Parts: sequence; structure tokens; C-alpha cells
Amino acid sequence: MEKSFKITASEGIHARPATLLVSSATPYKADVQLTYNNKSVNLKSIMGVMAQGIPAGAVVTISAEGPDEAELLNKVEEVIVTQGLGEKC
Repeated sequence: MEKSFKITASEGIHARPATLLVSSATPYKADVQLTYNNKSVNLKSIMGVMAQGIPAGAVVTISAEGPDEAELLNKVEEVIVTQGLGEKC
């Protein structure tokens, strides 16, 4: 399963939003990847997410595979939307 989002936060995905995303994904068993500019990183890795250097206006894809993939993607979407980080594409 996967979902795409347009990042609307003016500062992009820096330390605070990266921490929120990693924290939202960590409790789940499914493997989850964040893809930006054809490069994928583990969404459970704060360093991996921050290393992407995702700016405002970027489109990212979050993909999950595992027993609780739907719940994980729903939680990540909730965090992105409610925290003002982005919107679903």
C-alpha cells in the first residue's frame, strides 16, 4: 500500500516534523518507506528522513508492507494533515 503527499509546511520536513513522522510509524510492525526524488529511506529512521532534505512543495510517497500497513499509513496521513505538514495528493 502507498499514499502520496504534497509537503505544504513552509520549512519542509526538518527536525520537528521528521520526529513526528518517525514517532508515528515506529509502533507498527509493517515495513515503511518514504520516497522522495527516487530515493527511499526507512520512515522509522530519523536520520534517514532528515537526510532526504525534503523542501516545501515536494511530493513524497509513503509505502508500507506488513500486517498493519493500513493502520500505519492512516496514522502517518493523520500526522501529516493535522500537524500542517502536507496534504494528500
